Amino acid sequence: MPPAVRLVPFSAAHLEAFAPMTADPDVLRYTRFPDPPEPDFPRVWLARYDAGRADGTKEAFAILDGVGDDGELLGVALAVDVDRATGEAELGCLVAPGARGRGVATAAVRQLTAWALEQGLARLVLMIAADNTGSRTVAERCGYALERVEEDAELRPGRRGTLTLYVFSSESNGAPQDSRSSGGGTL
Repeated sequence: MPPAVRLVPFSAAHLEAFAPMTADPDVLRYTRFPDPPEPDFPRVWLARYDAGRADGTKEAFAILDGVGDDGELLGVALAVDVDRATGEAELGCLVAPGARGRGVATAAVRQLTAWALEQGLARLVLMIAADNTGSRTVAERCGYALERVEEDAELRPGRRGTLTLYVFSSESNGAPQDSRSSGGGTL
C-alpha cells in the first residue's frame, strides 16, 4: 500500500527541516544543488522558487506525511522549469534519507504529475543520472518512458556522466499510472 503523502506549497515554514536535506550526499550527487551548499542556500533556493511561482515558471511543493495537520517534511517535489507556451515542464523530486525506500517518491511523483497535467502541461520530463536506479524505477512506476540516454552530459556543474531522460506525455499516457508497487528512491 502506498504511503499517505500530500504535497503543499513549499514555504519558509519548511526551511528548517529542508536545510539538512540540502547537504545529504545523495541529494548533492543527484541534484544541481551546490556542493558544498552555501550556508544561506535554502533561503536563496526558496526565493528563486517563490519568484518562479509568481511568474508561473517554477513550483515547489513540500512532501508531507499524510498524518496530522502539520505533517513531517519527507522531501520536496518540484516543477524545476515550466514552459507554459510549449506545455512542457521539467519535474523533480528529492526525499529525506529517513523516508527513502517507503514509496514516498513514487507517491509524490504521481501527485506532481497530476498537478502538472491539471496545469495544462502536456509533456513532462524527469532528467535522471543513469546510475540513480531508485529514481529511474520511480519514473517507470509512474508511467514515464525512457526517451533517450545522453553520454557525457553535464549532470551538475563539475560532474559529467550519463543522463537519462524520462518523459510523460498526456497524449500517450493520459493520467499518471497507479502501479501496485510503491517503490522509492531519490530523484
